[in-house]
Amino acid sequence: MKLLWLYFRRQYKILLLLLGMAGIFAAVFRLYQLPLEAVLYAVILCGIWGGLLFLVSFLSFLRRHRELQWLLTQTKEKVLPLPPPRGTLEADYHALIDALVRDRVNLSAENSRRFWDMTDYYTLWAHQIKTPIAAMRLLLQEQPFPEIEAELLKVEQYVEMVLGYLRLDSSSTDYLFRNCPLDPLLRQAIRKFARLFILRKISLDFQETGKTVLTDEKWLSFVVEQVLSNALKYTPTGGRIRIYGDGDTLVIADNGIGIQEEDLPRVFEKGYTGFNGREDKKSTGIGLYLCRQVVDRLRHDISISSRPGQGTLVRLDLSRKRSLAE
Repeated sequence: MKLLWLYFRRQYKILLLLLGMAGIFAAVFRLYQLPLEAVLYAVILCGIWGGLLFLVSFLSFLRRHRELQWLLTQTKEKVLPLPPPRGTLEADYHALIDALVRDRVNLSAENSRRFWDMTDYYTLWAHQIKTPIAAMRLLLQEQPFPEIEAELLKVEQYVEMVLGYLRLDSSSTDYLFRNCPLDPLLRQAIRKFARLFILRKISLDFQETGKTVLTDEKWLSFVVEQVLSNALKYTPTGGRIRIYGDGDTLVIADNGIGIQEEDLPRVFEKGYTGFNGREDKKSTGIGLYLCRQVVDRLRHDISISSRPGQGTLVRLDLSRKRSLAE
């Protein structure tokens, strides 16, 4: 019914023309005092003929509409299978669409080439920069400088963040799911940041969970390290960080500066730094975004609650209930 109304709106000028011509003929016939039966007979014949033409035209319109609806599902193809043009104007539209499709294909290929060139470059850079980082760490073992070692740890964390960002949507990224003991993974992350705990005099309350989770160990370690790095970053000297299990949930809590209430709904958005990020001037807004993306791919869940001036609590639900629901 909607298509019929649309067709009427499209053809209203022709319909008005036909009705006007029928009215003129009827008026002329009456002026010449022709019998009313003759006038009605002529009107009925014209109506039947016009109805048949209208029906044929509407069916053609309906068929073309369905063809175009089907073409909408083929817009990602490199060549659109357009129906044969019927008339000069349709041929012009065909030529215009073909030109647009060719430009889109060329632009997509160019963007893809640039993206992979950039990805290859930064991947190579991230791997190459690990060599001078390792050399600096060896030098620091011979002549320790705790402050420099702490900054070097931040550099390593940023490099891992770059690699995680590049690998996230890469076609070569594989996820190896297996049952992993959670506590050794947590201890490894804690050892990685041990120097920062010592330098910042931040106490750690680590309660072993005794849990084994079905996950990708490498990517879950990435998430835990990002969350722990944020906790250390925003916990003042002499503060406290707690790591413990709550059923199937891993909890990492701190008594740091906390997060503003208006920022909480957006902390997982890409590039969003919030009030704390604007104050810190060095926040990228990428860490929690990557955590959300990785957790989604692992079919886990992550949530954050916080109070300004009292601390932040991050909950990692490792039950994989989402995969069962899907």
